Amino acid sequence: MPKLSRSDWYDLSRDTNWTFRYVAEEEVFPEELSGSHRVSSEAWTRWDEPYKISYREYVHNQVTKDTATYSLKNAISRSKLFDQLDPGWKSVILAHYGAITMPEYLAAIAEARMARFGRSAAWRNTATFGALDEMRHGQIQAFFPYGLLDKEPRADWALKAFHTNNWVVLAVRHLFDDMFVANDAVSIALQLTFTFETGFTNLQFLGMAADAMDVGDLEFGALISSIQTDEARHSQQGEPTIKVLIDNGHKEWGQFLIDQMFWRSWRAFAVLTGLSMDYYTPLESRRMSFKEFIEDWVVKQFAEQFRDFGLDYPWYWDQFIDELTWYHHAVHLGVWNYRPTLWWNPDAGVSADERQWLEEKYPGWNSTFGRNWDVIQDNLRSGNIAATFPQTLPITCNLCQIPIVRAAGVMVGALGSAAPLRHTHNGRTYLFCSEPCKWIFTQRPERFAGHKSLIDRFLAGDIAPPDLAGALAYMGLSEAEQGRDATDYAWAFGPAAE
Repeated sequence: MPKLSRSDWYDLSRDTNWTFRYVAEEEVFPEELSGSHRVSSEAWTRWDEPYKISYREYVHNQVTKDTATYSLKNAISRSKLFDQLDPGWKSVILAHYGAITMPEYLAAIAEARMARFGRSAAWRNTATFGALDEMRHGQIQAFFPYGLLDKEPRADWALKAFHTNNWVVLAVRHLFDDMFVANDAVSIALQLTFTFETGFTNLQFLGMAADAMDVGDLEFGALISSIQTDEARHSQQGEPTIKVLIDNGHKEWGQFLIDQMFWRSWRAFAVLTGLSMDYYTPLESRRMSFKEFIEDWVVKQFAEQFRDFGLDYPWYWDQFIDELTWYHHAVHLGVWNYRPTLWWNPDAGVSADERQWLEEKYPGWNSTFGRNWDVIQDNLRSGNIAATFPQTLPITCNLCQIPIVRAAGVMVGALGSAAPLRHTHNGRTYLFCSEPCKWIFTQRPERFAGHKSLIDRFLAGDIAPPDLAGALAYMGLSEAEQGRDATDYAWAFGPAAE
């Protein structure tokens, strides 16, 4: 019997739809879970994925990737490779596993929601592969750190983190619950696959894989590469979704969903990736600065898709561009200062050579952020280490849940008040780090108003005793797990910065 060519059967096999006889279509695809009723069912049939794959091809590809990746891990596990890695890079690994492993499982729920409630059969087919992808990503990123436990016990935060109330986890969980779990299929397609994955994580994983290879971390590099190739495929579900919305007169709704999640993704990306690229990655392995990475990969490439689909830049675009020069540097100062509240050892990354690199990449860095590190360095050199630790908790944003950092000085045009932005809803005052965070909250306050930030919990008596020690216990951090300077302050006793 002759074998049919792929083009003869692919569309039929992945595009099986039917007319419901015993229930209304609105019952099969309730708006709360589908989010698709702005567009007719007939219009959704024109949803067409750009990356096409059959189940046979999918399984073959995944088996090949898993075989190669797990084989490499088994070989490397018998070596001393991890012990020889730069201390800052070890922090990149620990921070990544704790913040990302469990969200990969949550992303499987998001993909499964599209696989069930997407209005196009082609979309449901693609999302089914996406759900399998995310389950694989969760499993492999739980297994790899498990192999590090005898060398770094805090690798268990890959599973432990999301079961704690650590402040970083509160921020990441707030973002991903909004994006993955408490969302309808259309919103997930635009916010997870189009905005977060296409715009940020797919690009990040490309860079992380390359950096890992440069540093000599073959295991992590192979892991990230195997994940990125999945992301490149299922992240494209957003493109046909936004096209259907725009073609049917609902550009404004699609624009709102993308604008909201672009800012939320930027906030998380700046904290997790900005610090890793500009401070934790060894100087000799830095291919580009975080600002250059965002400009080349996000601003120039992902933003092109705004124009391709007839979308506009988000209304806060100028503020986003301005923050590339200062926001993650300010957050880094706070994160290092609050190092006991982390499950990794933050690398100060401000030795004399590193400060010179930072000044080259961010003109004005020494006169702004550098002077703060001068004070920290003086305290360390005089033996006053206590002065470099926090005394209480910082105010956190009621939307992104990240400690509030606002530009009050002069750094490439950044001017303004350091005071948090305020908004009162149902008699309760909420504090925000930025105009976009406040805007996202006020557009749909019922979505966010019930959540208590870390400081809300502190003031409500949920944290006892109400001091830093009580907060550390509340976050699930034993003394052995608490972060410390990655190099044991070696940077502070090296040559002075010019």
